[in-house]
Amino acid sequence: MKKILLGAFFLAFGAVTFGQDLPTNPEPGKCYVRCKTPEVWKNEDVTIEIAPAYKKIVTYPATFETVTERVLIKEADQKLVIVPSVWETKTMTYVGKEDANKLSVVKATFGSDAQVIETKAASAVWEMSEKAPDCESSDPNDCRYWCFKPIPAKFVTVNQTTLNSDASTVSTPVQGYNKTYTKRVMVKGPTTKTIDVPAVYSTIKKIVLVKDAYKEEVTVPAKYKTVTKEVLVNKGGLTTWKEVECELVNNTPLPINWNLGSATLTSGAKRIIDARLLPILKDGVAVAIESHTDSRGSKANNQELSERRAQAVTNYLISKGVNPSQLTGNGMGESKLTNRCADGVSCTEAQHRANRRTTFRVINQK
Repeated sequence: MKKILLGAFFLAFGAVTFGQDLPTNPEPGKCYVRCKTPEVWKNEDVTIEIAPAYKKIVTYPATFETVTERVLIKEADQKLVIVPSVWETKTMTYVGKEDANKLSVVKATFGSDAQVIETKAASAVWEMSEKAPDCESSDPNDCRYWCFKPIPAKFVTVNQTTLNSDASTVSTPVQGYNKTYTKRVMVKGPTTKTIDVPAVYSTIKKIVLVKDAYKEEVTVPAKYKTVTKEVLVNKGGLTTWKEVECELVNNTPLPINWNLGSATLTSGAKRIIDARLLPILKDGVAVAIESHTDSRGSKANNQELSERRAQAVTNYLISKGVNPSQLTGNGMGESKLTNRCADGVSCTEAQHRANRRTTFRVINQK
């Protein structure tokens, strides 16, 4: 039969106890149970950087515009009536396109790393050995020894991205170019009467730099991950004796009406647990919970269903603040019917419902 175990190991109140550990000054007709102080843990969140912050660079090319300019290609002069002037043509140079820069981006490069985080500190629990086979004593507590068994710490490995080199830019010069135009100039003036000749102009186009290439830097923030680890606050293990009602050391029914084939606690079932079981557990005692099914269905399915019912009760108690070390849940399936309604026997629904039950009893904490 499979058991659902929560926390430490437990012994029934009727099991063997150590004589020297029994309560002092007990009263006749009273029952007592040993209560163990549970370990108290708390969760702590640890935030680590899994990817660094880095820069992203966006570049914009230089911008130009074409302008129109009126230039002199022939100066004003004087024309001789008899002896004309002597002229020659000269080539003039101007900047057709000015120099600029071109930016190229070198992207950021990354590496990988990992960090090991301790998620649960090392601890230890007490374990009692079996009785030595050659022990001559009739006392069941003799020839045994206790071992403080260590429980190793737990770790988790978190992968990280590291920044090898950040993004940058490389500037490359882009050379402009020159253009030329021609104009006539007078070499020798007239020697006789002259006539004024007006200057001649022409329109040229040239590309000028409006805005040089530039860049914009955007910072990509770092990425973080939060890891939760358990930290021991108070170490348990100290025991005390508490007085309990003697009938609670036997299996006591919880009047929970389980629906057929269901392991879900109804609101009415939760109210019953709140009223009957929570007050007992708040005294610090340990409780063993057993859930049963009727005989309908296969034995394997009924066993699994009863385990889920026991688990539903223990999970609900834990959600109400009960320490898991106070709880043991067992699924009994159809192995302990309360009436004759076994496989193949015709029974009423009320008779089957009597077998769909959950019980509890106070047990001695070991």
